[in-house]
Amino acid sequence: MKINWNYTKIGFLLFLLSGVYAFSGHRNDAKKVKNSTIEFIGEDNLFITHQTVNKLLIQNLGSLTNVPKDALVLNTVEKVLEANEMVKSAQVYLAVNGELTSKIIQRKPLGRIEGNSKFYLDDEGKRMPLSKNHSARVPIITGKITDESLNDCFKLIQFVNADNFLKKDIIGIHITQKDKIQLRLRLEDFVVTVGSLENLEGKFNNYKAFYRKAVKDQALDKYKAVSLEYNNQVVCTKI
Repeated sequence: MKINWNYTKIGFLLFLLSGVYAFSGHRNDAKKVKNSTIEFIGEDNLFITHQTVNKLLIQNLGSLTNVPKDALVLNTVEKVLEANEMVKSAQVYLAVNGELTSKIIQRKPLGRIEGNSKFYLDDEGKRMPLSKNHSARVPIITGKITDESLNDCFKLIQFVNADNFLKKDIIGIHITQKDKIQLRLRLEDFVVTVGSLENLEGKFNNYKAFYRKAVKDQALDKYKAVSLEYNNQVVCTKI
């Protein structure tokens, strides 16, 4: 039987072209973004949701799925995420398998301002909007709200949060005037006036000493005001 080598060559070429095409298609798929995932680092309570982040990316960049890897600028994606007022920082990674991962750190509120405007004071001393998704359990700040008084509140809250005793007991900060801040407590009815922020460590050490003695004497309910304004002493006003 005579073999027609022309047909054989044509068949081999078609087989080779099919293989090249399939290989090329596989490589093109490998060069595209296959999936996009979002991870929130640190806080369990979300001020911004996965849905909001996805919507944010789509509105600014369109769908990132099936986008060629070479066309995706990770720095641009990070900037889009960090433009959201709830986001402190974002890092975006693209794996070899086409998996796009966005790791987001949310801003952290330290206090909540309740006045003509309502917002949070974050851990960098900046204004942070309230969230529809979660309400943070932080001290409520009221009174005469100015940039200067908020700066004082920020320093005071940082000091308070570094002390377990104070952090558990202080639930409110009221600004009456410059260098005059009052504290509302969780368990006690009396108000603590701090005065200026000078020598906070000394003032609160005196306050703790007063508190321990008052607890021992069962006298906490006898006071309506406690002042730390004066050096090396605690001035109390009884009911």
